[in-house]
Amino acid sequence: MKTMTCNQLGGACDKEFSANSFDEMAKMSKEHSMKMFQKNDEAHLAAKDAMLDLMKTPEAMQDWFNGKRNEFYGLPEE
Repeated sequence: MKTMTCNQLGGACDKEFSANSFDEMAKMSKEHSMKMFQKNDEAHLAAKDAMLDLMKTPEAMQDWFNGKRNEFYGLPEE
């Protein structure tokens, strides 16, 4: 099990997510982000805009995603 925060995953807060795989972690982060967007949370909406800018260049998005995956797998097991 490993833990990362919303901020570490490109979000806007210190909410922690714990998961056994990066895919599971990404899913939890996405669900949290969607809830924050529905609440019109300004910080999360700004983080979403930054992510949308990143997505304009598929290679940059893939590099970012791979970096987060590597960060997850580089964390110590809890």
